[in-house]
This record gives sequence, structure tokens and C-alpha cells, in this order.
Amino acid sequence: MDEPLARFDGLKVAFTATDGTLTPAVRGVSLTVRRGERLGIVGESGSGKSLTGRALLGLLPPEARWSADALRFEGQDLLAMRPKERRRLCGTRMSMILQDPKYSLNPVMTVAQQMRETFVRQTPGESRRQLRERIVAALEAVHIRDPQRVADAYPHELSGGMGQRVMIAMMVSAGPRLLIADEPTSALDVLVSIQVLAVLDEMIERHDTGLVFISHDLPLVMSFCDRVAVMYGGRIVETCAARDLRHATHPYTQGLLAAHPPLDHPPDELPTLRRDPAWLAETFDAGAAR
Repeated sequence: MDEPLARFDGLKVAFTATDGTLTPAVRGVSLTVRRGERLGIVGESGSGKSLTGRALLGLLPPEARWSADALRFEGQDLLAMRPKERRRLCGTRMSMILQDPKYSLNPVMTVAQQMRETFVRQTPGESRRQLRERIVAALEAVHIRDPQRVADAYPHELSGGMGQRVMIAMMVSAGPRLLIADEPTSALDVLVSIQVLAVLDEMIERHDTGLVFISHDLPLVMSFCDRVAVMYGGRIVETCAARDLRHATHPYTQGLLAAHPPLDHPPDELPTLRRDPAWLAETFDAGAAR
């Protein structure tokens, strides 16, 4: 069987608490992503979903202490790679769409200025005219109707859906092999969310990209993804095919599903999610942390 596009084994991330002790945030997570696969990661806020995605790209904050048994991308050992080489992969072979364009886009720079920074890093040496043509083409590829106007606009002049499309255009323009989408539809209404997902779907099909789709929305993940990993307290408690998520066996996953009652026959009372301390039994090895 071919090697997965990306794989990490035993990933652990922790932060130093005020008393000097390490507070674990990711506890020994192991996952694989294959080419063209849509892997959904679901769980409550603080379960470690975003940190897991950022660790693969080397985007953890400086204060994070982390370790991993293996961290590989396209057959390359990311743990043995120099930081400069690792950074070259980001924005070219690996990309990440952040959660909210209001906080991810620079408010004092136009869309074209921000996209130009990305494109110069991808292919240095292009003229301003060539860069402008690439920017407009990238905006057209995500179905922005007036790309010339949007290119010269500031982030506050764009709607949420438009800003998210700009983020997608910036991240997928180089045809990354791995794309991590961190809550890309959380701030959007249903119609715009469907449009954004259609754009993502088109980009994945075009480049055979592996997608890690981080979300709170279980019904959305079940309909959009191929496989789902459920995280609780920094650990993967269950992994299954997206179509089988409704038949999940772990009580935490069942609790999350119960929090999405059907609209046609809503229950008289919502169930309470009961947590088991045993789910957090694994400890963080501070001695191996980086």
C-alpha cells in the first residue's frame, strides 16, 4: 500500500502553567491523511483540533512544548528537517485556511497586497504585472465575480463569505498537496457555507489534495468528509468512516451526536454529556518535549 500523504504518530503538545507545570493540550495523537481524502476532525472547543493541524505545518506558538514519534509528509521526515526547509513547504506544498478572515487578513493591506506577499514567496522573480494577473486568476478560480475590484479592496469592505474565499484563494493558488481548513464555515450562513465547500471540493479534485477539515459541525462533516476523527481532551477517542458516524460507539461521540437533535422530532429534554476521567488517563512525557 502506498505511503500516506501525511502521517503523525504520538503527537503531544503542552503549555507551561503559571505554577511551572506542563498542561497537556494534545495527548499522543496519531493520524494519517491520504491523497484526495477529506479527513474531518471534530470535538469541543479546546479538544486540540487546531493545535494538531498547526503542528503538522510547524505553526505552533513559541511557548508550546511538543514531541512526536513520527511526523512525515510525502515521505519526508519533518522532524529531521531544518526549520528553513520546513518553512518552504508552508504555503506551497502544505497550506492552512484559518478560521475567520476578519482576524486572519491584515486590515491595513488590500487583498492584492496580501496575496502578492504569498505569490512572491511561491515564485520569486515575477513582475508586478504577472503577479497582478495571478492574483486576479486566483480570485476568479474561487468564483469571485469582480476579481479586479476585490483585489483592490480592504478586508473590512468584504463580506464574511467573500473574505473566506480570498483566504482560500491565497492558500490553494500553489496547488498544495495538503490543505488544513480550520473551521472555514463557522462564521458563515448556510448558503455561503455551501458555496465555500463547493470551492474547496473543486480545489481538492483539481489538485488531488488531502484535506484536514476541522469543525464543530458533525452533520456537515458527515456529509462532506470521507473519514472522521473525534477528539476529546487532546486525544483521539474514535475514528470511523464519515457515513458511519451516527453509529459511533464511544460515549463521547454519542453525546456530541445527541447535542444535534432532529428538527422534525425534537426531544422534550436535551441529554447531558457525561465525561469519564478515564478518557484523560494518558500523561504527557515532559522529558521528550521540544
